[in-house]
Amino acid sequence: MAVDVASLPGRIRHRFPVFEQRVYVNSCSQGALSDSVRDAYGQYLDDWDEHGAPWEYWVGRLEAVRGAVASLVNADEDEIAVTTSVSAGVSALASGLRFDEGRDTVVVSNFEFPTIGQIWHAQERRGLRVVHVPAEADGTIPLERFADAIDERTALVATTHVCFRNGGRLDVEGIARLAHERGALVLVDAYQTVGSLPIDVRALGCDFLAAGVLKYLLGSAGLGFFYCRRELVETIEPTATGWFADRNIFEMDIHDYSPASTARRFEAGTPPVPSTYAAIAGIELMQEIGIAETEAHVRELNGLLRDGLDELGATVVTRREPELSGALLCVRSTDVNALVAALADAGIVTSCRDDNLRISAHCYNTAEDVKAVLDVLAARRELLA
Repeated sequence: MAVDVASLPGRIRHRFPVFEQRVYVNSCSQGALSDSVRDAYGQYLDDWDEHGAPWEYWVGRLEAVRGAVASLVNADEDEIAVTTSVSAGVSALASGLRFDEGRDTVVVSNFEFPTIGQIWHAQERRGLRVVHVPAEADGTIPLERFADAIDERTALVATTHVCFRNGGRLDVEGIARLAHERGALVLVDAYQTVGSLPIDVRALGCDFLAAGVLKYLLGSAGLGFFYCRRELVETIEPTATGWFADRNIFEMDIHDYSPASTARRFEAGTPPVPSTYAAIAGIELMQEIGIAETEAHVRELNGLLRDGLDELGATVVTRREPELSGALLCVRSTDVNALVAALADAGIVTSCRDDNLRISAHCYNTAEDVKAVLDVLAARRELLA
């Protein structure tokens, strides 16, 4: 059954002031600013002004984020670390893993964000071996390519859920089954999916998951989160650490290293307090809007967009099949920077990676937004590959 593409944005679009001035289809980079997130920053300033330095209260806000994230991804609170970024969480993990001659390899897909590749290659200084899983000519990475790469030397497989460059979606569940059969752990980067479709760490079968609130969760920069399966938490002792990773943050003990018995051990120093306010507001708003409803809405919009791109003869890089694609849709360009600039001149916010224009609809976008994008692309057809 087709989704009514007017009903969802009709209910919530007024909460995002950017649409009074622009067409915003760039949620894969950053979600649009809502009234609730703006108000959350105002509340932070009010609390600071009224109380001075209410650290016990602010720690409570951190715990509220932990609870919101746990509910969001179907984890327990003691399996969630609240970090400043994906980089911080994954770096803490990397610092705590021990590699030996038997398990000295990390397998990394070629769809990863630079953070992931760079962190694991940095571990080559510690003797780690990094193996990349290449993409096929059709822009996919079939499960068979992972089967070729994962062997008895593999300690961990790092895979994105959806590629930031082309919108390609990987079979995370299949990768996790394959890795576990061969004795390896699995890390999932879910930044391009959390908030755009329901995420369940149990269903994915992953051991670790990293993401943040900046994009489809409608939060702001400066706050990420890291999930570690409970059974693994106390087997990993990060050496990239800080006082909020301690068993008792107010103990202030400088004489030993006593990491928390929960996933808090993957945290570090003073948390980004303002971003915790925005994170709670963004997550609560997305849960109110409905993540599953958003996924269906965006797929309907992307169907309209694909139909229009087909009429223009454009090359859509992102696969059509739902199991092979995420929320963002990527289009090949002969001069992608010029195309992004042409759209910006028309008041349309997009972004690009490689030679691909990235168009990323979300809950607040409409069929009229899609038409506005297509009108500019039709006028600048020479920039389409």
